[in-house]
Amino acid sequence: MKIGKFDLEKDGVFIIAEMSANHGSDISVAKNTIKAAKEIGANAIKLQTYTADTLTLDCDKEDFIIKGGTLWDNKKLYDLYKEAHLPWEWHEELFRYARELGIDIFSSPFDKTAVDFLEQFDPSAYKIASFEITDYELVRYTASKGRPIIISTGIATHEEIEDVVKICREQGNNDIILLKCTSAYPASFEDANLSTIPDLAETFGVVSGFSDHTLGITAPIAAVALGAKVIEKHFILDKKIGGPDASFSLNKEEFNEMIESVRHTEKLLGSVSYEMTDKKIQSRQFSRSLYVSKDIKKGEIFTMNNIRSVRPGFGLHPKQLHDVIGAIAKRSYTFGDPIEQNLLKNV
Repeated sequence: MKIGKFDLEKDGVFIIAEMSANHGSDISVAKNTIKAAKEIGANAIKLQTYTADTLTLDCDKEDFIIKGGTLWDNKKLYDLYKEAHLPWEWHEELFRYARELGIDIFSSPFDKTAVDFLEQFDPSAYKIASFEITDYELVRYTASKGRPIIISTGIATHEEIEDVVKICREQGNNDIILLKCTSAYPASFEDANLSTIPDLAETFGVVSGFSDHTLGITAPIAAVALGAKVIEKHFILDKKIGGPDASFSLNKEEFNEMIESVRHTEKLLGSVSYEMTDKKIQSRQFSRSLYVSKDIKKGEIFTMNNIRSVRPGFGLHPKQLHDVIGAIAKRSYTFGDPIEQNLLKNV
């Protein structure tokens, strides 16, 4: 599967810098965030395309007041989304700017009108946000556009994940990426349950990844070690910008450290291999092999007292110790002589 020019099979882990609300309502901040993401090696910058009116109602009733121990408790949903949204009139310039820099760019649509709006920019993918996974009509419509679809599973039941995967496939879209996600801001390590990442891939026959809301960079590294092919993390140019997502976003230095650690983890994982590389062969000099540990005269018997398995590894393989023990020496050997294959023939 490819996202833009990035091949998930060949090019490693696809790292998404999530701008979210970290634009400070200033397009220059948004553009500088894109530039910074490119500079530190992120593969894509992701936007969110909604307005307060496409997400909720401008209503003061209790149901529309945030509660439950979140960062935004006692705030009205409408007011939060009005503050956080990225103006739609910015999209054209941001898409153009990102492409000029050579970094991929796409967005999370939050309703059908956002999908229709984003189509004009020919995005490389779409992302369904965690809280939108239950909006089956949105998933169906987005999948019907035939672009890779990345879906966060944060609040979903197992049945709902089955449903949305089926919906995508019914639309002829098999380019599905499911992201393990804990929809808490910030999320605790105890709630991360990263072992779900390989299970998502195996159970649903999709590519799996991780949308991270924990603090720091430990969780993304662990996710990659468990097989995540996509990592998404909130990115902010400077936490002084503030905003709804600032406290659980990584700044440029932190995000750069995460990217470097992910790339190191990829190298560490490598591939399944038992090949005898040049380095492995060279290192075998420090393995054990059979050496004469006491002078042996011609006609004497090789015993455990005059032959030992020791370092270095230039002698006969230790597995052949019992081929030597009990045999009669056909010539003399001195302390430190290796027992080699041709010497074994003379035993």
